[in-house]
Amino acid sequence: MTQMLSSGSGSSRPGSSASAPASPAPLGPSRVRRVLCAVAVVACLPYIALKAAWLGGSRLGIPEGSSLLDHRAAMAVANGASVLLDSAVIVLALLLTRPWGLRVPAWLLVFPMWVATGLLAPIMTGYPLQLIVRAFGGTVNKAADTGREPFLDEWVFGVVYTGFIVQGLALGTLFVLYARDRWGRLWREWPAGRGRTAQRTAALVAGIVALFPAALHLLWACGSATGLDEARAEDRTGDFHVLEGMYVVFLAAAVTGAYLLAFRRSGRTLSVKVPLALAWTGSGAVACWGGWLSLASLAGVDDIAGRPTTLMNLTYAGQMIVGILVAGVGASVLAKRST
Repeated sequence: MTQMLSSGSGSSRPGSSASAPASPAPLGPSRVRRVLCAVAVVACLPYIALKAAWLGGSRLGIPEGSSLLDHRAAMAVANGASVLLDSAVIVLALLLTRPWGLRVPAWLLVFPMWVATGLLAPIMTGYPLQLIVRAFGGTVNKAADTGREPFLDEWVFGVVYTGFIVQGLALGTLFVLYARDRWGRLWREWPAGRGRTAQRTAALVAGIVALFPAALHLLWACGSATGLDEARAEDRTGDFHVLEGMYVVFLAAAVTGAYLLAFRRSGRTLSVKVPLALAWTGSGAVACWGGWLSLASLAGVDDIAGRPTTLMNLTYAGQMIVGILVAGVGASVLAKRST
Protein backbone atom coordinates (compact mmCIF):
# COMPACT_ATOMS: atom_id res chain seq x y z
CA MET A 1 0.00 0.00 0.00
CA THR A 2 4.55 2.15 0.49
CA GLN A 3 15.24 2.59 0.40
CA MET A 4 18.31 4.35 -0.43
CA LEU A 5 21.70 3.55 0.91
CA SER A 6 23.44 0.59 2.38
CA SER A 7 24.04 -2.74 0.76
CA GLY A 8 26.39 -4.35 3.23
CA SER A 9 25.84 -7.68 4.91
CA GLY A 10 26.09 -6.39 8.49
CA SER A 11 29.38 -8.21 9.25
CA SER A 12 32.77 -6.59 9.90
CA ARG A 13 36.35 -7.82 9.61
CA PRO A 14 38.56 -8.15 12.70
CA GLY A 15 40.45 -4.95 13.21
CA SER A 16 38.02 -2.76 11.27
CA SER A 17 37.52 0.76 12.54
CA ALA A 18 35.01 1.17 15.36
CA SER A 19 33.81 4.38 13.72
CA ALA A 20 32.77 2.65 10.50
CA PRO A 21 29.04 2.97 9.82
CA ALA A 22 26.99 -0.06 10.72
CA SER A 23 25.51 -2.09 7.90
CA PRO A 24 21.89 -3.19 8.00
CA ALA A 25 21.10 -6.50 9.57
CA PRO A 26 20.66 -9.41 7.16
CA LEU A 27 17.09 -10.35 6.42
CA GLY A 28 17.32 -14.03 5.61
CA PRO A 29 17.56 -15.81 9.01
CA SER A 30 14.38 -14.29 10.49
CA ARG A 31 11.65 -16.89 10.89
CA VAL A 32 8.99 -14.17 11.10
CA ARG A 33 10.03 -12.80 7.72
CA ARG A 34 10.03 -16.23 6.13
CA VAL A 35 6.50 -16.87 7.41
CA LEU A 36 5.30 -13.47 6.18
CA CYS A 37 6.85 -14.11 2.79
CA ALA A 38 5.11 -17.48 2.52
CA VAL A 39 1.79 -15.95 3.54
CA ALA A 40 2.12 -13.21 0.91
CA VAL A 41 2.96 -15.74 -1.82
CA VAL A 42 0.11 -18.10 -0.91
CA ALA A 43 -2.35 -15.18 -0.78
CA CYS A 44 -1.48 -14.33 -4.39
CA LEU A 45 -2.20 -17.78 -5.79
CA PRO A 46 -6.04 -17.76 -5.89
CA TYR A 47 -6.14 -14.46 -7.76
CA ILE A 48 -3.43 -15.45 -10.22
CA ALA A 49 -5.09 -18.84 -10.81
CA LEU A 50 -8.46 -17.21 -11.45
CA LYS A 51 -7.03 -14.67 -13.87
CA ALA A 52 -5.02 -17.37 -15.65
CA ALA A 53 -8.18 -19.44 -16.02
CA TRP A 54 -10.00 -16.49 -17.60
CA LEU A 55 -7.09 -15.92 -19.96
CA GLY A 56 -7.38 -19.57 -20.95
CA GLY A 57 -11.05 -19.14 -21.85
CA SER A 58 -12.67 -20.36 -18.63
CA ARG A 59 -15.84 -18.65 -17.40
CA LEU A 60 -15.35 -19.65 -13.77
CA GLY A 61 -17.12 -17.07 -11.61
CA ILE A 62 -18.55 -15.21 -14.63
CA PRO A 63 -22.33 -15.67 -14.85
CA GLU A 64 -24.42 -15.78 -18.00
CA GLY A 65 -25.25 -12.32 -19.26
CA SER A 66 -22.19 -10.69 -17.69
CA SER A 67 -21.06 -7.60 -19.55
CA LEU A 68 -17.48 -8.85 -19.15
CA LEU A 69 -18.25 -11.33 -21.93
CA ASP A 70 -18.88 -8.38 -24.25
CA HIS A 71 -15.36 -7.01 -23.78
CA ARG A 72 -13.21 -10.07 -24.38
CA ALA A 73 -10.22 -8.25 -25.89
CA ALA A 74 -10.16 -5.53 -23.23
CA MET A 75 -10.59 -8.08 -20.46
CA ALA A 76 -7.77 -10.23 -21.85
CA VAL A 77 -5.44 -7.24 -21.63
CA ALA A 78 -6.70 -6.35 -18.15
CA ASN A 79 -6.36 -9.93 -16.93
CA GLY A 80 -2.84 -10.20 -18.29
CA ALA A 81 -1.85 -6.96 -16.58
CA SER A 82 -3.46 -8.17 -13.35
CA VAL A 83 -1.45 -11.40 -13.41
CA LEU A 84 1.76 -9.42 -13.87
CA LEU A 85 0.88 -7.02 -11.04
CA ASP A 86 0.07 -9.78 -8.57
CA SER A 87 3.15 -11.75 -9.63
CA ALA A 88 5.16 -8.65 -8.78
CA VAL A 89 3.88 -9.00 -5.21
CA ILE A 90 5.63 -12.38 -5.03
CA VAL A 91 8.87 -10.84 -6.29
CA LEU A 92 8.57 -8.01 -3.76
CA ALA A 93 7.97 -10.46 -0.91
CA LEU A 94 11.14 -12.36 -1.82
CA LEU A 95 13.11 -9.15 -2.24
CA LEU A 96 12.04 -7.91 1.20
CA THR A 97 12.97 -11.23 2.80
CA ARG A 98 16.28 -12.33 1.31
CA PRO A 99 19.71 -10.77 2.03
CA TRP A 100 20.24 -9.91 -1.65
CA GLY A 101 17.25 -7.59 -1.37
CA LEU A 102 19.43 -5.10 0.51
CA ARG A 103 21.53 -4.61 -2.62
CA VAL A 104 18.62 -3.72 -4.89
CA PRO A 105 18.70 -0.05 -6.00
CA ALA A 106 16.28 2.04 -3.99
CA TRP A 107 14.13 3.18 -6.92
CA LEU A 108 13.65 -0.41 -8.10
CA LEU A 109 11.98 -1.25 -4.79
CA VAL A 110 10.37 2.03 -3.74
CA PHE A 111 8.23 2.61 -6.83
CA PRO A 112 6.56 -0.83 -7.03
CA MET A 113 6.03 -0.80 -3.24
CA TRP A 114 4.39 2.62 -3.51
CA VAL A 115 2.13 1.33 -6.28
CA ALA A 116 1.30 -1.82 -4.29
CA THR A 117 0.46 0.28 -1.24
CA GLY A 118 -1.69 2.60 -3.31
CA LEU A 119 -3.68 -0.19 -4.95
CA LEU A 120 -4.11 -2.33 -1.83
CA ALA A 121 -4.80 0.31 0.84
CA PRO A 122 -8.30 1.30 -0.39
CA ILE A 123 -9.26 -2.38 -0.68
CA MET A 124 -7.92 -3.18 2.78
CA THR A 125 -9.98 -0.38 4.31
CA GLY A 126 -12.96 -0.26 1.95
CA TYR A 127 -13.91 -3.94 1.78
CA PRO A 128 -14.24 -4.45 5.57
CA LEU A 129 -16.31 -1.25 5.74
CA GLN A 130 -18.55 -2.57 2.97
CA LEU A 131 -19.08 -5.77 4.97
CA ILE A 132 -20.03 -3.67 7.99
CA VAL A 133 -22.51 -1.73 5.85
CA ARG A 134 -23.99 -5.02 4.67
CA ALA A 135 -24.19 -6.35 8.24
CA PHE A 136 -26.28 -3.34 9.21
CA GLY A 137 -28.66 -3.77 6.29
CA GLY A 138 -26.98 -1.57 3.71
CA THR A 139 -26.73 -2.54 0.06
CA VAL A 140 -23.55 -3.68 -1.63
CA ASN A 141 -23.18 -3.95 -5.38
CA LYS A 142 -25.12 -7.13 -6.07
CA ALA A 143 -27.53 -7.78 -8.90
CA ALA A 144 -30.46 -7.64 -6.49
CA ASP A 145 -29.40 -4.17 -5.37
CA THR A 146 -28.87 -2.59 -8.79
CA GLY A 147 -31.39 -4.36 -10.99
CA ARG A 148 -28.62 -5.25 -13.46
CA GLU A 149 -27.13 -8.57 -14.41
CA PRO A 150 -24.14 -9.41 -12.16
CA PHE A 151 -20.79 -9.28 -13.93
CA LEU A 152 -19.13 -11.64 -11.43
CA ASP A 153 -20.40 -14.25 -8.98
CA GLU A 154 -20.49 -13.02 -5.40
CA TRP A 155 -17.91 -15.56 -4.17
CA VAL A 156 -15.27 -14.07 -6.47
CA PHE A 157 -15.22 -10.82 -4.52
CA GLY A 158 -14.78 -12.61 -1.21
CA VAL A 159 -11.89 -14.73 -2.46
CA VAL A 160 -10.12 -11.93 -4.31
CA TYR A 161 -10.50 -9.16 -1.73
CA THR A 162 -9.61 -11.43 1.17
CA GLY A 163 -6.46 -12.40 -0.69
CA PHE A 164 -5.63 -8.73 -1.31
CA ILE A 165 -6.05 -7.89 2.38
CA VAL A 166 -3.74 -10.74 3.43
CA GLN A 167 -1.22 -9.69 0.77
CA GLY A 168 -1.30 -6.11 1.99
CA LEU A 169 -0.81 -7.03 5.65
CA ALA A 170 2.05 -9.44 4.96
CA LEU A 171 3.80 -7.27 2.38
CA GLY A 172 3.34 -4.11 4.44
CA THR A 173 4.86 -5.73 7.53
CA LEU A 174 7.80 -7.02 5.50
CA PHE A 175 8.37 -3.57 4.06
CA VAL A 176 8.31 -1.89 7.48
CA LEU A 177 10.90 -4.37 8.78
CA TYR A 178 13.03 -3.93 5.68
CA ALA A 179 12.83 -0.13 5.78
CA ARG A 180 13.74 -0.09 9.47
CA ASP A 181 16.89 -2.12 8.76
CA ARG A 182 17.98 -0.21 5.69
CA TRP A 183 16.76 3.37 6.19
CA GLY A 184 15.66 3.64 9.79
CA ARG A 185 18.15 6.43 10.45
CA LEU A 186 16.38 8.68 7.94
CA TRP A 187 13.37 9.23 10.21
CA ARG A 188 14.93 9.18 13.67
CA GLU A 189 14.61 12.96 13.77
CA TRP A 190 13.10 15.72 11.68
CA PRO A 191 15.23 16.56 8.63
CA ALA A 192 17.19 19.76 8.37
CA GLY A 193 15.54 22.69 6.63
CA ARG A 194 17.35 22.62 3.30
CA GLY A 195 15.26 22.74 0.16
CA ARG A 196 12.04 23.70 1.89
CA THR A 197 10.92 26.19 -0.74
CA ALA A 198 10.31 23.54 -3.38
CA GLN A 199 8.72 21.19 -0.83
CA ARG A 200 6.39 23.88 0.48
CA THR A 201 5.40 24.93 -3.01
CA ALA A 202 4.58 21.34 -3.97
CA ALA A 203 2.62 20.81 -0.74
CA LEU A 204 0.59 23.99 -1.27
CA VAL A 205 -0.16 23.17 -4.90
CA ALA A 206 -1.19 19.64 -3.89
CA GLY A 207 -3.53 21.06 -1.27
CA ILE A 208 -5.14 23.44 -3.76
CA VAL A 209 -5.52 20.82 -6.49
CA ALA A 210 -6.92 18.32 -3.96
CA LEU A 211 -9.90 20.59 -3.24
CA PHE A 212 -11.53 19.69 -6.55
CA PRO A 213 -11.44 15.85 -6.38
CA ALA A 214 -12.12 15.93 -2.63
CA ALA A 215 -15.22 18.08 -3.15
CA LEU A 216 -16.57 15.78 -5.89
CA HIS A 217 -15.90 12.61 -3.90
CA LEU A 218 -17.53 14.14 -0.84
CA LEU A 219 -20.61 15.09 -2.85
CA TRP A 220 -20.85 11.57 -4.27
CA ALA A 221 -20.34 10.03 -0.83
CA CYS A 222 -23.20 12.14 0.51
CA GLY A 223 -25.59 11.08 -2.23
CA SER A 224 -25.23 13.75 -4.91
CA ALA A 225 -25.21 12.65 -8.55
CA THR A 226 -23.41 15.78 -9.77
CA GLY A 227 -20.98 14.89 -12.52
CA LEU A 228 -21.78 11.16 -12.55
CA ASP A 229 -22.75 9.34 -15.72
CA GLU A 230 -26.33 8.11 -15.88
CA ALA A 231 -25.55 4.43 -15.34
CA ARG A 232 -23.32 5.12 -12.33
CA ALA A 233 -25.91 7.44 -10.79
CA GLU A 234 -28.60 4.76 -11.08
CA ASP A 235 -26.43 1.94 -9.71
CA ARG A 236 -25.19 3.61 -6.53
CA THR A 237 -25.36 1.38 -3.48
CA GLY A 238 -23.80 1.32 -0.04
CA ASP A 239 -20.38 0.25 -1.27
CA PHE A 240 -20.24 3.19 -3.69
CA HIS A 241 -20.73 5.68 -0.86
CA VAL A 242 -18.17 3.90 1.32
CA LEU A 243 -15.50 4.03 -1.39
CA GLU A 244 -16.18 7.66 -2.23
CA GLY A 245 -15.78 8.53 1.43
CA MET A 246 -12.51 6.60 1.54
CA TYR A 247 -11.13 8.65 -1.36
CA VAL A 248 -11.78 11.81 0.65
CA VAL A 249 -9.89 10.31 3.59
CA PHE A 250 -6.90 9.34 1.45
CA LEU A 251 -6.78 12.78 -0.19
CA ALA A 252 -6.81 14.39 3.26
CA ALA A 253 -4.08 12.01 4.47
CA ALA A 254 -1.87 12.78 1.48
CA VAL A 255 -2.16 16.56 1.82
CA THR A 256 -1.76 16.46 5.61
CA GLY A 257 1.38 14.34 5.32
CA ALA A 258 2.88 16.65 2.70
CA TYR A 259 2.07 19.75 4.74
CA LEU A 260 3.63 18.33 7.92
CA LEU A 261 6.78 17.35 6.04
CA ALA A 262 7.15 20.60 4.14
CA PHE A 263 6.31 22.97 7.00
CA ARG A 264 7.99 21.04 9.78
CA ARG A 265 9.57 22.89 12.68
CA SER A 266 12.51 21.85 14.79
CA GLY A 267 11.71 20.65 18.27
CA ARG A 268 8.23 19.39 17.47
CA THR A 269 7.14 16.26 19.29
CA LEU A 270 5.42 14.51 16.37
CA SER A 271 7.52 11.67 14.99
CA VAL A 272 8.54 12.09 11.36
CA LYS A 273 7.23 8.56 10.73
CA VAL A 274 3.65 9.80 11.05
CA PRO A 275 3.67 12.33 8.18
CA LEU A 276 5.80 9.97 6.09
CA ALA A 277 3.21 7.22 6.51
CA LEU A 278 0.36 9.61 5.70
CA ALA A 279 2.11 10.93 2.60
CA TRP A 280 3.19 7.47 1.42
CA THR A 281 -0.19 5.78 1.80
CA GLY A 282 -2.35 8.74 0.82
CA SER A 283 -0.37 9.67 -2.28
CA GLY A 284 -0.20 6.07 -3.46
CA ALA A 285 -3.94 5.50 -3.01
CA VAL A 286 -5.14 8.61 -4.83
CA ALA A 287 -2.55 8.49 -7.62
CA CYS A 288 -2.73 4.78 -8.38
CA TRP A 289 -6.51 4.47 -8.24
CA GLY A 290 -6.92 7.66 -10.23
CA GLY A 291 -4.63 6.17 -12.86
CA TRP A 292 -6.34 2.76 -12.77
CA LEU A 293 -9.82 4.25 -13.22
CA SER A 294 -8.56 6.44 -16.06
CA LEU A 295 -7.05 3.42 -17.84
CA ALA A 296 -10.21 1.38 -17.28
CA SER A 297 -12.33 4.12 -18.80
CA LEU A 298 -10.06 4.28 -21.84
CA ALA A 299 -10.41 0.51 -22.22
CA GLY A 300 -14.18 0.94 -22.33
CA VAL A 301 -14.99 -1.63 -19.63
CA ASP A 302 -18.19 -0.16 -18.26
CA ASP A 303 -18.40 -2.27 -15.10
CA ILE A 304 -15.02 -1.04 -13.93
CA ALA A 305 -15.18 2.64 -14.73
CA GLY A 306 -18.63 3.29 -16.20
CA ARG A 307 -18.76 5.84 -18.99
CA PRO A 308 -16.90 8.68 -17.27
CA THR A 309 -18.14 12.22 -17.68
CA THR A 310 -15.78 15.16 -18.03
CA LEU A 311 -16.03 15.84 -14.30
CA MET A 312 -15.19 12.24 -13.47
CA ASN A 313 -12.14 12.28 -15.72
CA LEU A 314 -11.01 15.59 -14.20
CA THR A 315 -11.44 14.07 -10.74
CA TYR A 316 -9.23 11.11 -11.65
CA ALA A 317 -6.63 13.45 -13.16
CA GLY A 318 -6.70 15.65 -10.06
CA GLN A 319 -6.10 12.62 -7.86
CA MET A 320 -3.06 11.64 -9.91
CA ILE A 321 -1.61 15.16 -9.75
CA VAL A 322 -2.06 15.32 -5.98
CA GLY A 323 -0.52 11.90 -5.49
CA ILE A 324 2.53 12.67 -7.61
CA LEU A 325 3.13 16.04 -5.91
CA VAL A 326 2.85 14.55 -2.42
CA ALA A 327 5.10 11.63 -3.34
CA GLY A 328 7.62 14.17 -4.60
CA VAL A 329 7.58 15.99 -1.27
CA GLY A 330 8.25 12.77 0.62
CA ALA A 331 11.01 11.70 -1.77
CA SER A 332 12.66 15.11 -1.50
CA VAL A 333 12.65 14.99 2.30
CA LEU A 334 14.20 11.53 2.43
CA ALA A 335 16.75 12.32 -0.30
CA LYS A 336 17.98 15.41 1.52
CA ARG A 337 18.03 13.60 4.84
CA SER A 338 20.13 10.80 3.36
CA THR A 339 22.87 13.28 2.44
